[in-house]
Amino acid sequence: MGTSTGVPPIVLTIAGSDSGGGAGIQADIKTFSAFGVYGASVITALTAQNTVGVQGVHGAPPDFIAAQFDSVCSDLSVASAKIGMLATVDVIEVVAEKLQEHALARVVLDPVMVAKSGDRLLAPDAREALVEKLFPLAEVVTPNTEEARDILESGEIENLAQMKYAVRALHERGAKCVLLKGGHITDGAVDIFFDGEIEVALEGRRVDTPHTHGTGCTLSSAIAAGLAQGESTIEAVKRAKDFIQGAIENALDIGNGRGPLNHMYRRRVEQSS
Repeated sequence: MGTSTGVPPIVLTIAGSDSGGGAGIQADIKTFSAFGVYGASVITALTAQNTVGVQGVHGAPPDFIAAQFDSVCSDLSVASAKIGMLATVDVIEVVAEKLQEHALARVVLDPVMVAKSGDRLLAPDAREALVEKLFPLAEVVTPNTEEARDILESGEIENLAQMKYAVRALHERGAKCVLLKGGHITDGAVDIFFDGEIEVALEGRRVDTPHTHGTGCTLSSAIAAGLAQGESTIEAVKRAKDFIQGAIENALDIGNGRGPLNHMYRRRVEQSS
């Protein structure tokens, strides 16, 4: 679905780097390639990370994050953007400023707060800045239930009724559309999408595997890819969820902890058919 000249849509990922390759910028670029879009990046932090956990985080200075934005957006026509790890208030503020300065639309916000390993990636004092500065700029926000609970300062979200309440509460905080990920709550791996009017329950197949590293990054990147290709938000969400299903079902058992998704599973399926 590229342009008439054959150039694919360009999607910008604004996120941290995962040295183990399973999440963050690395997962985003792999996802963009799988969807046939061109990926550019603004790296917000370097992490020393593997399948076991996060051993270190080195944040990029805000002025260098701004420089990356300017380099990309002064040269490339960005069709959509995905936001991942933003560790501090200063980083959130510069990202919000640059999104508006460069008039970037079709933004997908994955509010990365805690890694799958349990390591916290967002400073506690940055939560409100994330909501106030970035929720209004995003086409869709994609928290999991733990992130939603953190944002809303609520109790546990443990069933579908509580998920449905949470998506409305998140929408009231300024999110245009919300995709609340509840894959671990029910046997059907149900996510709830809400755009202020329509609520859609998206059910998947539960996969019994610990190898889910990079799931949130991959899902938000897949949504951004669909938006760049002209899909509606709900269409992009549905296609992204289908991709995630296959990537988890073909996840890679590598390393000593939670292995990553297989972003290349479609190629393997095509080769075996």
